[in-house]
This record gives sequence, C-alpha cells and structure tokens, in this order.
Amino acid sequence: MNKSILRLAIPNIISNITVPLLGMVDMFIVGHLDSEDYIGAIAMATMIFNFIYWSFSFLRMGTSGFTAQSYGADDHQEQTNILLRSLAVAMTAGILIISLQYFISYLGFSLLNGEPAVKQYAQDYFYIYIWAAPAILGLYAFNGWYVGMQNAKIPMVVAIGVNVVNIALSFTFVYGLGMKIEGVALASVCAQYTGFLSFVLLWNIKYGRLKQYIRFSVLKNFSSYIPFFKVNSDIFIRTMALVAVTTFFMSASAKAGKDTLAANALLMQLFILFSYMMDGFAYAAEALTGKFIGAGNRLQLKFLVKRLFIWGIILALLFTLVYVLFLDQILGILTDKQNIIEFSKQFHFWVYLIPIASFSAFLWDGVFVGATASHQMRNSMLVAVAAFFILYFAFSGILANNILWIAFIVYLALRGIVQSFMAPAVLNHSR
Repeated sequence: MNKSILRLAIPNIISNITVPLLGMVDMFIVGHLDSEDYIGAIAMATMIFNFIYWSFSFLRMGTSGFTAQSYGADDHQEQTNILLRSLAVAMTAGILIISLQYFISYLGFSLLNGEPAVKQYAQDYFYIYIWAAPAILGLYAFNGWYVGMQNAKIPMVVAIGVNVVNIALSFTFVYGLGMKIEGVALASVCAQYTGFLSFVLLWNIKYGRLKQYIRFSVLKNFSSYIPFFKVNSDIFIRTMALVAVTTFFMSASAKAGKDTLAANALLMQLFILFSYMMDGFAYAAEALTGKFIGAGNRLQLKFLVKRLFIWGIILALLFTLVYVLFLDQILGILTDKQNIIEFSKQFHFWVYLIPIASFSAFLWDGVFVGATASHQMRNSMLVAVAAFFILYFAFSGILANNILWIAFIVYLALRGIVQSFMAPAVLNHSR
C-alpha cells in the first residue's frame, strides 16, 4: 500500500510544490522591487483570483472522484464522458470570467481594503492575468482527470513545464524588459496556456485509444450533468466557505495596515507550502479511494486510510521542525525588507502550529473527494468556518492580529476533527 501511495503522492508533491515555489518566486521578484507596496498588491490580486478559481475547484475534485470510480469499474466510456463534460464546463466558465472582468474587478477591489498605491498595482496585475482563465480552468479539469486515472506523472511533467516557463518569463519581463508587476502577470498567462496545450498533446499520445469513445452528443445530454453538479454544488459551497476565510484573512490584514498585510502575506506562504505538500498525499487518497470504491474493495480502503495518516504525521512533524529552526532564513529569501521580517516575528508561533493543526484535514479531503462524499465535506467546512468568524469577532478588539492567526489555526484543526467523526460512515456506506 505504501508503494501505491507514494507512486501517486510523490509526482503530485513535485507538481504541487512548484505552485508555492512559483508564488515564492513571484514574491521574491516583487519583494526586491523599489517598494513594499508590490508585496501587498500581489496578495490583494491573489485574493480575488483565489475567490474566482477556487470557486471552480470542483472541476478538479469532482472530476477526480468520478474518474477514479470509473477507473476502478473499468468503464472507458464514462472515463471519456467525464473529461468531455469537465472541459466543456471549464471553457464556458473561462470565457464568462473574461467577459465579466470589469464587473469582477469593480466588485473585488471595492470590497477589499487597501491603500491607493497597493490597489493600483493590484489592478495592473489583475487585468493581465484574468486572460488566463480558460487555460487555468482547463488545467483543473485535466489535472482531476489524470489523478482519477491513477496517472500522476503527466500532471507532474506539465506542472514543471508551466513553472519553468513562468519563472523564466517573469525574470525576463521584469528584469530584462522593466515591466515590474505587469511582467509577472504576463508571464503567468503565457505559462498557463503552455500547460493547457501540453495536456492536450500528452492526452493524445497517452490516451489516444479513448478517441473511439468520444461522443460530443453527451454534452447535449443535460441529465448526464446532474450527478456531476450535484456533487459539485456541495464542493462549491465548501470552497466558497474556504475562500471566505482566506479572503477575510487578507482583507482584515489589509485593514490593519500595509505592514501587517505584508507580514501576513509572507507568513501565509508557509501555510501554502505545507498545503501543497499535503495535497500530494490528498491526491493519492482521491485516486486510490475512488479506485477501491469503484472496485468494491472496502478492506483495502480502510488500510489505505491508516497508511495515509502515518505519512501525514511524519510530514507534519518534519515541517514543524523546519519552521521552528529556519523560519527567519526562509522569510529572508522571500524579501529583503528587514522591517517586515522583524515585524512578522511576533506571529511566528502560529506558523509553527500550522502543520500539526492542518494535516488531517488535507488527508480526509482526499478520502472524501475519492468517495464523492460531498455533503460531509461541505458540513465539516461550515462548522470550521463558523468557529473562525466567531473567534475573530469575539476577540479582535483585544488580541488584534494574533486573533486572526488563532482563529485560522482553530479553523484548520476543526476541519480534520469533524471529518474524523464523519469518516466511519463515509468509509462504510459510500456508493
């Protein structure tokens, strides 16, 4: 079982780790420009894009769960149908996002607090990166499908390619052409389309045999979307709750001042780094859970969960140790603004707690996605989000920025705790 987990987890970890590393490279680039306002601008624009794209995370999670179950059942027709439906939804949504960009910008920047210079830089970034929408959502659909097909290597190759292109172009545009934050955004757009086209090409090479199952008429059969959207409506609500927390976190940070915003944005990179590492094991959980459920193998499913949590505990302890010993050095790589690094030290303790508080939530998310247990995912998230806002508003007048981090840690821990109580029903009764 360990071999099966690592066969999927390691390529997914490599794929996922490139995402926070890319974010750190972007932060490194803007963190060494002539103003710390660029750091806040990246954080502000990212809030809006998180809200947009995380709203469509069901394209990856729903696609992964359904595909894994069809893989376990050896149903080639359904495997193909799932990909077609997912890509159709992705392209339609991407075009709609571009069409509504001015409305999204007006609404998003009206709701966020920020100083004028920070907001202007963020808007400069937004109006360029928004054009990547179809490619980004297409990548979600392809990633979910490949994970469900127990293939983590192709997403890994594509992710590495995307990030190499992105980093190379970012340095070229910013330092070679003097484009500043606009160069970072344009590089990201180019890289996302490179990734999407790579997925199409590699699918044709690896899964060309499935072309015989392509039936575009399935896209007109709206009843076939019902299971997809039924599961994904719960995932959508769950994701909106998650986005509400992360968006509020950065919005409250911005309201507290640009130093707090910059410090929290830097420290949040440590959570993102750990989250993408754990998502590698979560993706393995999705693929193997769906496979075992599709094949009706409950004993292997329960054994899988035990092994996943052993790996989760090991990673949580390792990351805690690294953060305790090397947090200052990591932040020093991200920015040369020593005043921001010094200011952030009063909140370092909360970063140390992130791995232990959050690892179980990531693993259960993977199991629940593979089991298409969307109701349980939604409900556990709503409980955790409620706790986050109750804590913050009850004590924000006393503990200032510390309560923001306390509420966030409690929110992370509660997700895993509530899912642990729900897990027996999911493992025994799914499908």
